[in-house]
Amino acid sequence: MNFSDIGRVKAIEMLFEGTPFKPFKAASASMKKESVCVTRNKLLLEGTDFNLVYFPLKHLGYKAITIAAGQLYAAFAHPDAIDISIGVSAKLDFPQIKELWEGMVSAAKEHGFANMNLDLVPSRNGLIIALAASGHTEKIWQTRRPKPQSKDLICVSGSLGAAYLGMSLLEEETAKYEKDRTQPDLERYKMIVGSYLKPELSPSVLAHLEELEIVPSTSYLVDRGLADALKQLCRDTGLGAKVYADKIPFEGNTFELGKKLDIDPVSAAFGGGEDYRLLFTIPILKMEAFRHNFQTFDIIGHLAQSDVGAVLVMPEGAELPVHSQGWKEDEE
Repeated sequence: MNFSDIGRVKAIEMLFEGTPFKPFKAASASMKKESVCVTRNKLLLEGTDFNLVYFPLKHLGYKAITIAAGQLYAAFAHPDAIDISIGVSAKLDFPQIKELWEGMVSAAKEHGFANMNLDLVPSRNGLIIALAASGHTEKIWQTRRPKPQSKDLICVSGSLGAAYLGMSLLEEETAKYEKDRTQPDLERYKMIVGSYLKPELSPSVLAHLEELEIVPSTSYLVDRGLADALKQLCRDTGLGAKVYADKIPFEGNTFELGKKLDIDPVSAAFGGGEDYRLLFTIPILKMEAFRHNFQTFDIIGHLAQSDVGAVLVMPEGAELPVHSQGWKEDEE
C-alpha cells in the first residue's frame, strides 16, 4: 500500500485507528497552576542515527519516543504530549511506516504521554524523525532541589557502553553479510544488541523519587557517552567529578564482545553514546534511602572540589582526566 494510493490525511487517520490518541489534535500539555512546562526536541536521521538494513522499524519507533521521554525525565518532568514529524522516503510504504508508528504508540503509552500529534512529509534524504516533547514539573520540586556539593553521589540507571558495542557488532555483521552472505549469529550478545536497538527507561522513576522525597541535585540523560555527561555536570555545577572504573556497570558478555571487536568497554562507556541512561547526583545524606529503593541504579562516583576536574579513578588509584568529543581541551 503506497501513500500515493491513500493520501497523507487518510494515512494519518489510519495510523491512529485502534490507538488511544486522536489525529490532528494539537499535542499540548494541560498545565496546572503549580506546574512548570518543560519542552525537549530530538532529530533522528537515517544513516547518521540508525541503519535500516538491520534496525527493526518497530524498535526504532519505540526508541525514538523513549529518547524523548528520557530527556524529560532528566529535566525532572513528567511526559504530557509529543509532536512527531516523519520524513518519509520513496523506498518506504505505508505498512512500514505503520510498523514504525506502532513502536511509537507502544512507548508513548508506557511513558504516560496523554497526547500525540503526527505529520507526514516527503523526504529525499532517507527516513527522518523529528520529535518535540513537552512535560510538567511541580514548582515545589524545583524549589526543593538542593545545591550540588562535593561528595554528592553520582548514580546511573543501568549499564553503560553496551549500546555502542551492540551497534558496532551489527555494523560488523552487516559488512560480513554484504561480502559473502554470512548469516549473523547474535544470540550470545542479544542483551547488548538490545541495549542499542531498544533502550528502556523506567516510567516510574520520577514518581518514586517524589514519593520518597529524594530530590537529585542534578540530573542528565547519558546520550553521548558518560564523558560528555560528566563534562556537562562539571560545567553546570562548577565542581569536579570522580568516577571509579570498577564501579561502572556493564552488561553481561561486554568484555568478551569488547575483546572480539577490539573495543575497550570502558572507552565505549565514556565515549560511545546511545545508552540513554539517567545520571543523578544524590546528596550523600540520602545515600541509604536511595540505595535501598533504587537498586537498579549504580553509584559510580561522587562530586569533588572544582580543581579536581572530571577524572576516572583506576583500580590502582591513578586518576585519569576525562576527555569527550565536542569539548575543547582548554575547557578541561
